[in-house]
Amino acid sequence: MKILSTLVLSLGLAIAQEDTETKDPKAKAGAKPAEKEKKEEKKKTSKKNPDDIGERDVSKGVNFYSLEKEIALGKGLAQDIERSAKIVDDPVVAEYINRVGQNLVRNSDAKVPFTIKVVDSEEINAFALPGGFFFINSGLILAADTEAELAGVMGHEIAHIAARHGTRGATRGQIANLATIPLIFMGGWAGFGIRQAAQVAIPVGFLMFSRGFEREADLLGLQYMYKAGYDPGAFIDFFEKLQSKEKRKPGTLAKVFSSHPPTDDRVTAAQKNIQELLKEKPEYVVTTSEFQDVKARLSAMHNRRKLDPQDPNRPRLRRKPGDGTSTVEDEDGKKTKTDEDERPTLKRRPTEKENPN
Repeated sequence: MKILSTLVLSLGLAIAQEDTETKDPKAKAGAKPAEKEKKEEKKKTSKKNPDDIGERDVSKGVNFYSLEKEIALGKGLAQDIERSAKIVDDPVVAEYINRVGQNLVRNSDAKVPFTIKVVDSEEINAFALPGGFFFINSGLILAADTEAELAGVMGHEIAHIAARHGTRGATRGQIANLATIPLIFMGGWAGFGIRQAAQVAIPVGFLMFSRGFEREADLLGLQYMYKAGYDPGAFIDFFEKLQSKEKRKPGTLAKVFSSHPPTDDRVTAAQKNIQELLKEKPEYVVTTSEFQDVKARLSAMHNRRKLDPQDPNRPRLRRKPGDGTSTVEDEDGKKTKTDEDERPTLKRRPTEKENPN
């Protein structure tokens, strides 16, 4: 029990130190001698320097999953999604989205190959799975006004994979569960009270970790789209657009976006990162004719689905009982229902000669 408690304490301290570095990288440096600090600065590069992209370890942190295990995990999850969701198989759309995504991956810190696919759904959503598996909904593509806005969202999701947020988060969950094991052996009302307190505290910790990962993905995603040549300001434009949509019509965003909404704090942080970390370039890629062509194709696909008579979600008219049907009795006395002619029946009004009264 003592060994287990020591292990949990050590891992907990490692996570706390990791979170402190994410919030303020300089906090750790204050406790070290100046010489040692300089040597370590030469060995590792900063997450805030886009010039070092590809040479830095942005996934540093406690992680129980090897990279190979992470890829296998993501592959299994991706197969489940492809079995349950409709993947867009239009070659023009699939090739374009994959090409834009792979360009961002080449300009990122990712250490795994990427598989990028489009889900046929009008919901504004995108999600990254561990190990390099990335899905983006057609509804999100249609919601973007420019290729740079699309690249901003894709860069953010690629950052989640590059920083291995999925398995790092899962590791923290396992550590939290390990931390509750000693409590099982505490008897009496005191032990029960401690267990109840632990069950309340753990979800709060997960929420804070998740927000930290979102901040990190915002920071890295901005750098990836910037290095790929896109205007980083488009990332903020899309955030503000999502905010506006949600205010006008609450519930517009997918649940994954609702749990980590594009808050004013995140917009402000993104603006600050752009001003302080990204040197202004003479020109940026904003949009392309290919992006507009892909949007047109996706829009046409959505419209065809709405007009398709085989679409199970199309509106239907329901007849009231007795409307348009009549009962016919045959010689054997068997009654059957038949459809009557639905045209209106005209009745001739009798003339004065036919009806003198």
